Amino acid sequence: MTKVYRWPLSSLQRRLLAYVVFPMLLISGVAISVGLQVASEEANDRLKSDLELLGRAISLPISDALVNNDLDTVQANLDSVFSIGRVYGASVYNVYGEQVAEAGVTETDLSNSQLALQTVQTGIKQDDYRRVEGRDVFSQFLPIVDRGGRIIGLLQINRRASDFDESFEELSQYAWLTWGAFAVITIAVLVFGHYRGVGRHVVKLKDAMLQVAEGNRNARVEPEGPSELQEVAQGLNRMLDSIENAEKELEQRRQHETSLQQALREQEKMAAIGSVASGVAHELGAPLTVIDGRASRLLRTHKDEESQRQLQAVRGQVQRLTGLVNQLLAFSRTPVQQRETLSLQSLVETAVTSIQFEQDKGSAKVELGELPAVTLKVDSKRLELALVNVMRNALQAAKHIVHLHAELDNSNTLKIIIDDDGAGLPENMKEKALHPFETNKPQGKGTGLGLTIVKHVLSDHQGELTLTNNDKGGCRVILSLPASSLADTSVIGEQ
Repeated sequence: MTKVYRWPLSSLQRRLLAYVVFPMLLISGVAISVGLQVASEEANDRLKSDLELLGRAISLPISDALVNNDLDTVQANLDSVFSIGRVYGASVYNVYGEQVAEAGVTETDLSNSQLALQTVQTGIKQDDYRRVEGRDVFSQFLPIVDRGGRIIGLLQINRRASDFDESFEELSQYAWLTWGAFAVITIAVLVFGHYRGVGRHVVKLKDAMLQVAEGNRNARVEPEGPSELQEVAQGLNRMLDSIENAEKELEQRRQHETSLQQALREQEKMAAIGSVASGVAHELGAPLTVIDGRASRLLRTHKDEESQRQLQAVRGQVQRLTGLVNQLLAFSRTPVQQRETLSLQSLVETAVTSIQFEQDKGSAKVELGELPAVTLKVDSKRLELALVNVMRNALQAAKHIVHLHAELDNSNTLKIIIDDDGAGLPENMKEKALHPFETNKPQGKGTGLGLTIVKHVLSDHQGELTLTNNDKGGCRVILSLPASSLADTSVIGEQ
């Protein structure tokens, strides 16, 4: 929505008024005043010239009439001048200043008038503003000369003094009214024209900057108005985009550093756990071997049922502890150092054979699906251990079947997929299950190290372990090995 302009004036408009418009109006006012003064002087000179022309026009007839002592003709000429508008009076005097004839407002005696005396003595017209019979008039004195060039009298013509002001007053009023209208229009054009052309775009820029100052980094300005303001708006937008990109990059770096710190803490934790696990496993290994050996010999010498039952129980617990010791040793092993070449099928079959020794009759079974005929270059013992751990977990969770198959994707990454038909993995365990000693099995049924070992084995092979649930609701474990671990990529049929 377009912003409605409101008073007071903006700072820019006030400065334009103070530094541009007002000086311009002052200069134009002074120019008008000077022009009116010149025009006034020219108008006054023109009025004086009119009087002089009028006086000279009748001075010759009056001169002849005076020579002939024809006062009626003199009076007639005076009356003709008086009949012209704005002439207040006209009179004829002899060289002594005594009035001979008059018409209108005149002076009866000029014998003491310096202007009259100067006119008679010099023969040059004289004029001045005078007060005659209580009125302000402009008097012009012209010498009356006979045809021989001798001064024989004096002609006075009076005109109202206000005529000189009135002739200019209307022009002056019109000029100042025009100037006033020009000033109002100029200010209006400046105020509203500036707002439409520049001011509103400056306001948008200012509002956007205020929003940025208040923390709204998404504020942007539509480039509008003069090209200079468009460039400023584009520069502001680019600056905000740069700041936003820099903040995003900084946040990404911060997140990356956080993840690196978490990974480092996890590695330090794993290293500490591995060191402790290795020490405990080595310390427990020898006593467990001795206990198992003694129990085995006692089984051969004590044939009664109760002794056999108790000794088998002892051996079962020893075997469970031995399994825990083996897991601890596997967890604490160093990364891959020696790789060997073997087929995927051989690896899978060996792992399946190993896990079958742990299965009871009537429990869930492993079903093999399609396997690509690929040759692997891996640490076979550790990768076999990873497969055994995954299948052990799957068989413990499955109701009937654990299905194992493998596939190659477009990037030649080998994915070994193990599905069970159990209850599936709870959502809160999909991440926790990869941490050491985290398990959802009943107490005594698992250590929580199996998947952690698998994760480390895959990580050492630059691979990845993925936990999810399959379409049937059971758990799905995916072991991904990169193309660098493969040699051949043809496919064999169903096993």
